[in-house]
Amino acid sequence: MAGQEVDIEVKLILEAIYERYHYDFRDYAGTSLRRRLKAAMQRFECQTLSQLQGRLLREPEVIRSVLGDLTVQVSEMFRDPEYFLALREQVVPVLRTYPSLRLWVAGCSGGEEAYSLAILMKEEGLLERTLIYATDINQEALAQAQAGVYRIDLVPGFSENYRRAGGTGSLSDHYTAAYDHVLLDKSLKDRIVFSDHSLSTDSVFAEVQLVSCRNVLIYFNRALQDRAFGLFSEALCRNGFLGLGARETIRFSSHAGDFIEIAARERIYQKRSPGTPGGDD
Repeated sequence: MAGQEVDIEVKLILEAIYERYHYDFRDYAGTSLRRRLKAAMQRFECQTLSQLQGRLLREPEVIRSVLGDLTVQVSEMFRDPEYFLALREQVVPVLRTYPSLRLWVAGCSGGEEAYSLAILMKEEGLLERTLIYATDINQEALAQAQAGVYRIDLVPGFSENYRRAGGTGSLSDHYTAAYDHVLLDKSLKDRIVFSDHSLSTDSVFAEVQLVSCRNVLIYFNRALQDRAFGLFSEALCRNGFLGLGARETIRFSSHAGDFIEIAARERIYQKRSPGTPGGDD
């Protein structure tokens, strides 16, 4: 009974967040949500989810903190280097054939992946004709991403990832160090548009050649995953590419037939062209 009561309270607090602030977490995976809401309860010294719900409704500033709990903000530059190496070797040659490029990083967190893609495109001579849309629902994460400032103690890990991802120079070519932080080059920031976008409620906003949505869908239930895959399929141009996280797959989605797998281990897919086996006629 206690478990049922908790589930009801979780549903009620998610409905309250949606109605009050229009953030929709109702189709996020239940186990993960309960764990994060518990962390928020402890931080705000609430004994029950109902108490936390009351504070959320009465104190708008509380939602900013709780958003940090509900949206996972864990990333690093060139995270999973093999993924970026596969992009460089298997996807970039196709991207070269387009006169202009639009890439979408969905769930960009603090911006590390968007900047990693910008560096990759710069080294491949494609940045000047590339626009990267980096979206997230967390305004604080977007502000951090737009600033392009990261702690200098993180740089050795970033640099090792960059090297393993096939970087052609040094990561230090792309930032300026000052005190205990590094600032990424303006040439990278100028090609990235950071914007608020929810995979739960918003629609497609542009046609793109690549969607990179990594380590986001694992926190969605099956219905919301399916909605996101539908958005990606709609956004991608003919023969466009989709990149997912290491623990994510499109295999069981109703949109699986829209794609072919081109790099299984790295979770990179290509949208089928009309008339190809399994594609639309």
